[in-house]
Amino acid sequence: MKRQKRDRSDLAFSRGYQSGYSGGSRDKCPYETGFIRHQWLSGWREGREDRWSGFNPAACAQKVSNMHSSYY
Repeated sequence: MKRQKRDRSDLAFSRGYQSGYSGGSRDKCPYETGFIRHQWLSGWREGREDRWSGFNPAACAQKVSNMHSSYY
């Protein structure tokens, strides 16, 4: 059985989330313009908020994996 590919916008969001949660700078966004950049920055903001709210790393990892479980 073939695996479905992840939507690029979902992948950008989850990578942005991981960067935001780990304390990375928003200047490290790998995308220059467009919707994909917006998704990455949205994920980054949400990751920062979760970090500031005191979420533990295990809860964040579960949150990211649950966001995209419908693609597999």
